[in-house]
Amino acid sequence: MTRETFRTLTALRHTVRSIALGHRLPADDRARLVLSLSEVAAGALGGGRPVTLLSRRETDADGAHRLTLALRLPRQNPGPGVATDSLPLRAQAQPDGTFVWDLPLPPAGAQGRPAATPAAAAHGGEADIALLEEELRAALARADALADDHRRLKHELAETNSGVLALYVQLEERDEQLRTAHGRTLRALEDALRPRPLHVDGLELAVHYAPASDDAPTGGDLYDWFTLPDGTVHITVVDALGHGITSTRTALTVTHAVRTLALEGHPLESIVERTDGILAPFDQSVMATLLLARLDPADGTLTLANGSHPPALVARADGGADYLEVRGRGIGFPLPGSERVLTTHLGVDDVLLLYTDGLTESRRDPCEGEVRLKEALCRHRARTTEQIPGRVAEDLLSEVLHQDDTLAIAVRRRG
Repeated sequence: MTRETFRTLTALRHTVRSIALGHRLPADDRARLVLSLSEVAAGALGGGRPVTLLSRRETDADGAHRLTLALRLPRQNPGPGVATDSLPLRAQAQPDGTFVWDLPLPPAGAQGRPAATPAAAAHGGEADIALLEEELRAALARADALADDHRRLKHELAETNSGVLALYVQLEERDEQLRTAHGRTLRALEDALRPRPLHVDGLELAVHYAPASDDAPTGGDLYDWFTLPDGTVHITVVDALGHGITSTRTALTVTHAVRTLALEGHPLESIVERTDGILAPFDQSVMATLLLARLDPADGTLTLANGSHPPALVARADGGADYLEVRGRGIGFPLPGSERVLTTHLGVDDVLLLYTDGLTESRRDPCEGEVRLKEALCRHRARTTEQIPGRVAEDLLSEVLHQDDTLAIAVRRRG
């Protein structure tokens, strides 16, 4: 181990550079070492206080050589401390004010300068300038290499980004194809659930249906219409609890049961109760509201039964409009059934509207919804029957706060 005391920064730099050169440290490590020791010692030497440098060469168990430099500062060293993490070459700070650098040395056969001689060390000025130039060239070479790496990485990143962008475009195209195919499939499924168009002399029928979400194009709102043997038209509107496929299955079950009972000749006032009685033993979870309408195209006799469903609305040819209120409890409710049957008359050019609560509860206030629905039906009654359900739904769903499936059926009686 060698020990030497320094009173000037120039002498310290010269000695550190000579030690590094003598142990064949690479130029960039040599420059970092000189800068680090200079930064640590600058405060003490600038204040006229000497510092001590200790150096030793060691060989570990694997035969690798290491150089250890320790710079000891005066114990009373005023001024801010040195942050070792910010040094060009990181050091270990000891409690006694000593900073230690532990450096691996190149193998014995490595290329490098010969060890510095005392004579070379004596000519500090010229030797230091030459070594400084070498260190500068090493630093520039390292900076150039980093710049080349930076340019290469930027080029690779640009190519990667281009590839990722192309992949995104392909994925977006594939998603669009899947959405298109998915939409066609769902529209086909929705059409399969609808009853066939009904053509009856003296009547015009039109329907509008919209799901609560495009992700679930079928829901619990369903309808059925058919002609009974006596020539009257039967219409069923069902709103099953929930959304999606499960509620669709419930609504289908209810409409099929109602159709069977109606075609068997059961009176309208008993069908809601009988439907619940048929379905309850098989599935206790079924819950649905329903509205049943019977219309005689010849004389306009209209009969209604209700199971917890919103009332039918009729817009008269003279410009008036009325709700046809019938109380009752739906499928899965306590004491299911229609309390009574309402019989009225549908005049020539009158329009009957059957619907689900998705129209009137779109803004969470059913009373407001019923007022807006009556105004919308009166406003569009003069349009063609095919246009009325869609235009009415468009008016009521212009400001939707509560998204739900919506169904509207318009029936106009002609002379």
